[in-house]
Amino acid sequence: MDLTKQTKDVYTSFPTKYWHVLEDGHVQCDVCPRACKLKNGQRGLCFVRACEDNKIVLTTYGRSSGFCIDPVEKKPLNHFLPGTPILSFGTAGCNLACKFCQNWDISKSRELDTLMDQATPQALAKAAVQLGCSSVAFTYNDPTVFMEYAIDTAIECHKLGVKSVAVTAGYICPEPRKEFYQYMDAANVDLKGFTEEFYHKICGGHLNDVLDTLVYLKNETKVWFEVTTLLIPGENDSPEEIDAMTKWFKANLGIEVPLHFTAFHPDWKMMDKPPTPPATLTMARDIALKNGLNYVYTGNVHDSDGGSTYCHNCKKCVVKRDWYNILDYQLTDSGKCRFCDIQVPGIYSGPHGTWGAKRMPVRLNG
Repeated sequence: MDLTKQTKDVYTSFPTKYWHVLEDGHVQCDVCPRACKLKNGQRGLCFVRACEDNKIVLTTYGRSSGFCIDPVEKKPLNHFLPGTPILSFGTAGCNLACKFCQNWDISKSRELDTLMDQATPQALAKAAVQLGCSSVAFTYNDPTVFMEYAIDTAIECHKLGVKSVAVTAGYICPEPRKEFYQYMDAANVDLKGFTEEFYHKICGGHLNDVLDTLVYLKNETKVWFEVTTLLIPGENDSPEEIDAMTKWFKANLGIEVPLHFTAFHPDWKMMDKPPTPPATLTMARDIALKNGLNYVYTGNVHDSDGGSTYCHNCKKCVVKRDWYNILDYQLTDSGKCRFCDIQVPGIYSGPHGTWGAKRMPVRLNG
């Protein structure tokens, strides 16, 4: 689908504010815990935040690697406007270095020429309305690295009644985190593992910074959020690690935050690992449920039981899913169980959507 372009010239060096000059003349980026220290002409590890004239600028404002309408469950979000289409886009770059990245061609891109699509925040919001999307997702690569573009887009979306969703690794410093999540309605946060060794060796980051973001979202915001862990054979899929993670989850995030265990497939720098067996996902889900979590899902596999929502009170299936398709829906417009009238946690607005599993690329520039 093509939409008439409703944008002015894109920015190539958009000003940012989370940085400071060091005594040695380097400029430190303060968006994420990586704290890249740059000289003029250098870029951070994310590649999209650069030092120009002793200031940090964003080089991808208004530019995207592509736009697509996805089912909201693909983010994955199972308790946020179920069944609705979500306009999704990313830019380039990432502030982590996950060896298993499933979107490495976008997140690890070092070619800004791949950012062929252009759209201002205003054009994105209008496009979402025209396309019948209830929300816009900042995804494919982490919106932390293009937070100024994401925030401005969220502001324009809210003016038109469109919600904003961040799909993120949660690797962000406290001050920009506070500003960023003021404008997000929902988020899915990747909790990539539950050991510092895994984060350091496989992701190039630190576990505690992500845990801090999760606790912040729970205690300091009204953002609806769900958590995803991609299980990689031999790396982060042991019963002991999953047991420790889900016990921490219950103690710090509560029992109502949905948790998704998803299947790994060989990609980028981890082609030597086999795909995750479905039995591993079932094992992880069983551990999480045993440890008291109410809403635990499996993903990237056909598993109707693991993909469906069950009322925490009466235990009946209230949203039966196959992949991203809703086969049966037993919630009221406000999200109450039709069997026992208990509220199922989440964000609901009227009848469920019928978008299904289809994925539709769109172009916003004519």
